[in-house]
Formats: sequence, C-alpha cells, structure tokens
Amino acid sequence: MEAIEAFVALNMIDHVGPVRLRQLLAHFDNNPIAILHATAAGLSAVHGIGEETAQAISSWQHSIDLCAELKRISESGVRVICGMDTEYPPLLREIYDPPIVLYVKGALQPNDRHGLALVGSRQTSPYGTETARRFAYQLAYTGITIISGGARGIDTAAHLGALSAKGRTIAVLGTGIDRTFPPENADLFERIAANGAVITQFPFNRPADKQSFPIRNRIVAGMSLGTVVIEANHKSGALITSDFAVDYGRQVFAVPGRIDSPRSKGCHQLIKKGAKLCENIEDILGEFEYIFPPSNRPEPSLTMTAPALPLSPSEQAVHASLAEGERAADEIIRATDLGASTVNVALFSLEMKRLIRQLPGRRFVQVS
Repeated sequence: MEAIEAFVALNMIDHVGPVRLRQLLAHFDNNPIAILHATAAGLSAVHGIGEETAQAISSWQHSIDLCAELKRISESGVRVICGMDTEYPPLLREIYDPPIVLYVKGALQPNDRHGLALVGSRQTSPYGTETARRFAYQLAYTGITIISGGARGIDTAAHLGALSAKGRTIAVLGTGIDRTFPPENADLFERIAANGAVITQFPFNRPADKQSFPIRNRIVAGMSLGTVVIEANHKSGALITSDFAVDYGRQVFAVPGRIDSPRSKGCHQLIKKGAKLCENIEDILGEFEYIFPPSNRPEPSLTMTAPALPLSPSEQAVHASLAEGERAADEIIRATDLGASTVNVALFSLEMKRLIRQLPGRRFVQVS
C-alpha cells in the first residue's frame, strides 16, 4: 500500500476528519499506513481519538472497499492528491481543517493561488446573474482564477463568465466527483475541467445532502484569497462560505442590491458586519495591489469586450435563431437543438461580443 492509498482509505472512514487525522499523523510519525495497521487500543491512546473512532479505523477493511474505490479512480482518469503533494492548493493547506484528499478532474496550477471565490444564491435575479458573469469575466481576464461551487444561479454564472474570458475556473463539488449536481451542469463541468479543475473531497458515489454543502463551502473559501458574495438571502449558503472566509482571515466582499429585494438581504447584512462594499472589480483588486498592481491590469474597456468574430458553431446557431426577432432561452434551446448549458454559454458569449442583448424575462434579441 502507498501513502496516497492510505489517505484515500482514511478519507472514506466514518469519524475520521482532517482534525483527527492531524492528531493521528502526529502520533504515528506522519505515516498514514501505520494508522491503518494500528490496533484499536493503540489508536485509543492518541489524544482526541475516542473508542468509537479507534474501532472504525481498526476495522476499516470490513466497512469500506478500498480496492473498488482505487479502481474507480484509475478507470475514471481522476487524480487524487493529498496535503503533501505540491499540487495541493497552498492556501487550502493553511486552514485548520484542510481536506484529507482532493479528487481532481482537470489540473490545479500554481497561479490558482491567486483565486477568488464568487458565490451567491441559487435563486437569482437577472441583476445577480449579470453581475456574477461580468465580475467573473473581468477578474478572469486579469489572470485571477474564479472559484465557486458549481451550483445553479450565481455559481454557474461565475463559472460561465470566467470561461467566456478564456480564464481559469475551479468548481468545488458537494458530491462525489462522479455525480453531476445540478444535472443540467454536466456540459459545464466538462468545460471547467478542460480550462481549470473540478474537485471534491468526497469519495465516489457520495450524493449531495445538507451536510455536504457546508463542507464544500469551506473548501471554496479556504483556497481563495477572498470571497465575493453577489446575491444572497439572509439564510443563503453563500453566507456560510463568507463565515469560513472570516474564520480563515480572508477578505469578504459583498455586492449591494435593491433594498426591497430578499435576495439582497444577505449581502447588506455582510456589509453592516464589515464586509467591503463592492461595486466593481477595482473594489476587489484594490485589496490585492501587492499581487495585481494597477500598472499590470488591463484597461477596463478591454475587460468588457470578448474577442471578435469568428463565432463558434454553437454561437452561430444561437445567433441565427434570433434572426426573426426576440426569443426566450427555452425557445432558443428548442430551435437550435442544443443543450441548455451550451446555449447559456453561447448566449453569454454573444452578449459580451455585443451581438445580442438580454431583455427582461430572459428573452434575447440581436443587436442591429
């Protein structure tokens, strides 16, 4: 057994988390294999490891199927990294409960340490969606990696904005890496893996649940220089991410919204508590001038405009579908026979190229 295989096994055992693993590694000379070979009595002697955890570890071969998990990893092309690997995000390594392992589809790069989390509500308004896309596009254009949770709403808009700028983006899943949640983002996750990474700490076949999302949110905050909350109600999971950011000593930004909109309550609450009010990306970049000095930033006009023609085949099809007048997004999907994710990406790209514009109600029209 190799060390990474032992870490995969430990990650699959109930009652073993990052904090307990740190205590175990300190006792067993940083040897994860020795932990798996230890007796229940020997494990119980470790400070912070109770009898229940000791029994779970000592009987791990009866409760988990490590061979099957390693086979799934090998056959899927997914890589697994642990804290000792150079690819492991350095900022994430600094938090008090870093994931034992990360399943990675795509590639993590050194420049991802210059990453910002863009998060918000799943039920978003056109204002929130457009703001998330625009901020992500502009930030990715400057070389910042956009990190989010791959969920509906603000997360999806942030990933799409980064991809439209041909920048890097990372999706952190609240499921096993073989699960697609939400299901309509299957194509999006493939694009993210090709231009960044899709990652999770969960083993294969882990479904989404109420516990998995806060666990995911701490990774989003932990591997980011700061967290930008774009739209969130007062109980939004995005506020959990911002709480983690505060705990980790990272900057929190909040985008204000309408005072009568429930989706703005969370952001306004954060501003009242001391988050930096964010109206544009300069409010964000100004906090990190030591990394992105003004002289090295693209002109604002450049960050707003995507490359000109030629259009991709999907963009051509979507643009042509609007030749006879305005259409709703679902009408465009039916007219083009393209997937929802593909159409959404094309619509946003065409908007940035100023070839179409969005009307109220998610309707689109060509720009004459």
